[in-house]
Amino acid sequence: MDFRKSIAELLSTRTGLAADVLAASVEVPPDPALGDYAFPCFPLAKTLRKAPPAIAAELAAGFSDGAAPFLARVQAVGGYLNFFLDRAVFAGAVVRDVLAAGERLGATDEGAGRTAIVEYSSPNIAKPFHVGHAFTTILGNSLARLYAHLGHPVVRMNHLGDYGTQFGKLIVAFEKWGDEAALEKDAIRELLRIYVKFHDEAKDDPSLEDAARARFVRLEERRPEELALWQRFRDLSLAEFARVYDRMGIAFDDYSGESFYSDKIPAVVEMLQAKGLLEESEGAQIVRLDDEKLPPCIVLKSDGATIYASRDIAAVLWRKERYGFWKNIYVVGNPQSLHFQQVFAVLRKAGYACADDCVHVGFGLVKFADRKLSTRAGDVIFLDELLDESVAKTREIIDRNAELRGTDMSEAERADVAEKVGIGAVQYAFLRNGRDRDLVFSWEEMLDFDGETGPYAMYTYARARSVLRKAEAEGAAPADASDADLARLGGDEEAAVARLLYGFGDAVRRAADANEPYLLTRQVAGIARAFNKFYNNQSILSAPDPETRRARIALTGAVCVALKTGLGLLGIAAVERM
Repeated sequence: MDFRKSIAELLSTRTGLAADVLAASVEVPPDPALGDYAFPCFPLAKTLRKAPPAIAAELAAGFSDGAAPFLARVQAVGGYLNFFLDRAVFAGAVVRDVLAAGERLGATDEGAGRTAIVEYSSPNIAKPFHVGHAFTTILGNSLARLYAHLGHPVVRMNHLGDYGTQFGKLIVAFEKWGDEAALEKDAIRELLRIYVKFHDEAKDDPSLEDAARARFVRLEERRPEELALWQRFRDLSLAEFARVYDRMGIAFDDYSGESFYSDKIPAVVEMLQAKGLLEESEGAQIVRLDDEKLPPCIVLKSDGATIYASRDIAAVLWRKERYGFWKNIYVVGNPQSLHFQQVFAVLRKAGYACADDCVHVGFGLVKFADRKLSTRAGDVIFLDELLDESVAKTREIIDRNAELRGTDMSEAERADVAEKVGIGAVQYAFLRNGRDRDLVFSWEEMLDFDGETGPYAMYTYARARSVLRKAEAEGAAPADASDADLARLGGDEEAAVARLLYGFGDAVRRAADANEPYLLTRQVAGIARAFNKFYNNQSILSAPDPETRRARIALTGAVCVALKTGLGLLGIAAVERM
């Protein structure tokens, strides 16, 4: 039930104004003591030719006829009309709606026909998939899920870093110092070793950099020797990436990387030249962006090699032609903000309206209190090792709790739960706060089963599911919401849970609109906290009478629906037992 809409319709019958116009003014007061909803009467003063306090008082008197059973009372305060919902009616309606929606809770069809491309992860081929890649991977995965939940056709795109001068460096390094046996055993670590060695050696031998540039030019020319090595590095890297993605439950629809667009750049250059936008500067080809108050965008380097900007311009044009996107979203770190401003500005200057449909979703850095990350220096933390450590620490907690509670979980079940909760803890940590904030890793904080964490939300779901299993075993669970007298849900804790359940759909929409999944993590955490307070203060299976028990079981089922759906939209798999 849409209470805001219902209140607007009641106001419409009493004022003669359109309900949709009135609904836009119905707001949620900052203080619950002022009601569940409030309507400011000031905009009506001119139309009704009365002072706002008089309008509010007159309208409040008109609600005393009992025409709205979901309202406990309506109160005029100054120029505001405050609406207090009947707790039991409200909670009952919310539980019915949540149980009826099931996994479609918060879902809409508003995005039908509006394709959203979400580009995320995009690791560099032949380099380790380290913890720094986790932010874009986890954030982008959640955004893709949110947009799909709102009905958008979603293209999950992994724009692989599989081109550029670094491949010239790797080719030179592999020919000089590569170890075939090591490459077959652990390709990424071997490629990292020689990449680091190249930079160490280049400090004393600058000619290595010249050799690397020359080999990349040959790669762009698709010379067989360079192309074969590049393809081998790419295939080995993709196999490693796939293993990590599968473990995290992440998949992509399109792996078109930088190399895919290399043959499309000549057309971009010709287009920019035809429009009179390209000019030479110190041997390079650039587009000036003075009118956008941005530095020039380099399209071709002085040696004729392509650059990130030229490939991204080609990518936008190809994606528009291929997918006809509504939004083209880049989940890339904040340091690349200027790059995307330049790319979008060049497209606008060239007359492409789709530039305004391109969005850079930036995010902060991943930090450890005692170290900095640098691929060139070889100081990296592999993501799979971080996941392994999180799973191991989670397993210790699960084993300790199982011994304390006497849980009868099998070895296989404990391993499965530890894997899901350990990975979920990492995923939730990246989404818990606004994406612009840097993430500083703290195991104690991340694996806190009593804080605003992934394990806490997952544990709450498992606790609620345990209640439902016991209820089913006792034959006390209602077949559906219609089998329970939901009017029994009028207590403070029950109303608090219902209020957060009611806000779930709005949280999904706001998270997608702002490209900020933390708005959903906050809702999930709120539901978990409210349910645990209800669970600790009120008896569910031992309720005072059968009808109250069935109503509270139905509320518990609604909490399970919301938590599982919310965790799923964050990319986290719920567990049935912990």
